[in-house]
Amino acid sequence: MSLSETAAPARPENAATYLRLYRQMAKIRAFEDNANELYLSGKMPGLTHMYSGQEAVAVGICEALTKDDKITSTHRGHGHCVAKGAEFKEMFCELLGKAEGYCRGKGGSMHIADQDNGNLGANAIVGGSAGIATGAALAAKRLGTQGVSVCFFGDGALGQGLLYEVMNMAALWKLPVIYACENNLYGEYTKVEEMAAGALAARAKAFGIETHEVDGQDVLAVNRLAEDLVERARKGEGPFFVVLHTYRYHGHHVGDINRTYYRSKEEEADWKANRDPITNFGKWLVAEKIATPEELGQLGEDVAREAKAAVDYALAAPYPPADEVDMHVYVAA
Repeated sequence: MSLSETAAPARPENAATYLRLYRQMAKIRAFEDNANELYLSGKMPGLTHMYSGQEAVAVGICEALTKDDKITSTHRGHGHCVAKGAEFKEMFCELLGKAEGYCRGKGGSMHIADQDNGNLGANAIVGGSAGIATGAALAAKRLGTQGVSVCFFGDGALGQGLLYEVMNMAALWKLPVIYACENNLYGEYTKVEEMAAGALAARAKAFGIETHEVDGQDVLAVNRLAEDLVERARKGEGPFFVVLHTYRYHGHHVGDINRTYYRSKEEEADWKANRDPITNFGKWLVAEKIATPEELGQLGEDVAREAKAAVDYALAAPYPPADEVDMHVYVAA
């Protein structure tokens, strides 16, 4: 069943918000399409992990946050970065190892960060950012900033002990953190039911953490839940744990092309045809007379041009000088 068949009627006063949700999702898809092409054409060093298909999760949650609220990301982190306010130019420069990238080209895809917008960084270690998000929430509570942290992680992170250690601390100390589990059905090449016993939400319930599950392909449902939990977290009612049911269109990484040994082409086609978060939200916007198909098409073309211009800019941008090789590298004394 599509979003247009299940969502509440649109509120005209929220038209600008609805269109921003759509544009942000379109920006993520455009970024990923270009990043994939950069890899396939041999222009981008290293691997990257596509977020296409999961756009409603990042946008629905990040639109409920302020610029000063913090997020931590994953190896599949471009969508979170865009949704939290990052610019295409700096992001593509980072992926291409250029000096104007968010980490001066030294982080690349799996370590991209944008601290000015509250993104404390992606993390190549599965579940590795859970401690960072929880620490940020502890700092917000101790300093009285009313800030909230969101920890994005995949279903595969449920096998990491760090996550349980910090959830225990967050529950004991009532920290303003939301643990957002993006269940895209696969941990690398393994089905979630083959590597995670029991209900996913039960992991957090064991610590007395309030848990929720939501359709991660429905940006309105995600955003409504996120707004409620963020507001409650600011009041000291956290932490919270959310399972967002979603799907990644690509393989585990850009080189994972022949993936029929762990999931079928029919499954992928079904999700793309019937559960696409951008397509379904677009149909809802048209049905609710928030936008016309032509207006949404023009918006998509504008975003595509913006992404293409940023790619061209990044390809021509300079690399960092060689004498920076040991800059920003720290060793404990």
